[in-house]
Amino acid sequence: MAKWGEGDPRWIVEERPDATNVNNWHWTEKNAGPWSKDRLKELLNNLKIAQNGIDCKITNVESIDGEATANNRKGKLIFFYEWDIKLKWEGVLAGAAEKIKGEVHIPNLSEENDVSEVDMTVTIKGSGDEAQRVKAFMHNVGKDQIRKQLSEYIRSLKEEFSKGLILPKKGEAPIKPDNVSTITSGFNKKISMEPVLSNNKQQIGCKLDTKSIELTESFQCRANEFYDAMTRIEMVTAFTQGHVKMEAEKGGKFSLFGGNVSGEFRELVPGKKIVQLWRYKQWPDHHFSEVTFTMEEKDDHTLVTLKQDLVPAQEIDQTRENWKRYYFNSIKRAFGFGAFL
Repeated sequence: MAKWGEGDPRWIVEERPDATNVNNWHWTEKNAGPWSKDRLKELLNNLKIAQNGIDCKITNVESIDGEATANNRKGKLIFFYEWDIKLKWEGVLAGAAEKIKGEVHIPNLSEENDVSEVDMTVTIKGSGDEAQRVKAFMHNVGKDQIRKQLSEYIRSLKEEFSKGLILPKKGEAPIKPDNVSTITSGFNKKISMEPVLSNNKQQIGCKLDTKSIELTESFQCRANEFYDAMTRIEMVTAFTQGHVKMEAEKGGKFSLFGGNVSGEFRELVPGKKIVQLWRYKQWPDHHFSEVTFTMEEKDDHTLVTLKQDLVPAQEIDQTRENWKRYYFNSIKRAFGFGAFL
């Protein structure tokens, strides 16, 4: 921790020509969506797949829906991308006159999944032995070729958007993309928040015994940075390491950890306060707790206080532990908010 009156050197503004993002400490972001769509079309459109007397080709990239961003936090690049892609293809057997047409659907190209795990559905229009042979070819060989193109998209995304996100410090030469380490929001590791199973069945109409939790935690960041980590979907994705649904506005819903945590925002005061209705999936139906985060920015850290009311009594210990493990510790690891000097 910095000594009183000196401050954390990561927060001290050094002399820089552009006077922005000193020491690469703050979260910066580039929209990679339009570039990604163009790159995916370039890689997939007219892709030829031929082998053993069967010739196939992607004839049209019918749709690409989703988003992609590149982010810098403390000298690390974090990439978020989620795409739903639909392709049209056609193929023909050697010596056959009729072309077989079909579609390929890729619903989940994202940083959460390795390319080898990406779902891909191949369909055809028509029937018959020839059509089934061509479909089987696309299913077995075509998928591999398409995955190679998707891998090239991810590689080129990281190469293209490494440029300019990591800014040189005073007196340093510009940083080359080859010298920048990159991570995805999942850090190549998935977290699964398993439901807390209880043997105590809650009977409809019975009074539910509830308790409260209060926790305090220090984070090496500005109050607004912690607030962003809890409300910006790309940052929430980074520390939860899974798919996130979130509308960060009063009355907006959220769903995290595969749906095991869900709720609604009741109050949002940037850098000061977040109030949520919050529940575990395994809690009694329609029962929500109320969670309040308050952020107090100190000279060299931000003190966060969490107060949670109406927690089912039998879940109190596990819920307290999960706040520390899946929220506080994960936020510190993801964004470097736990490193005190």
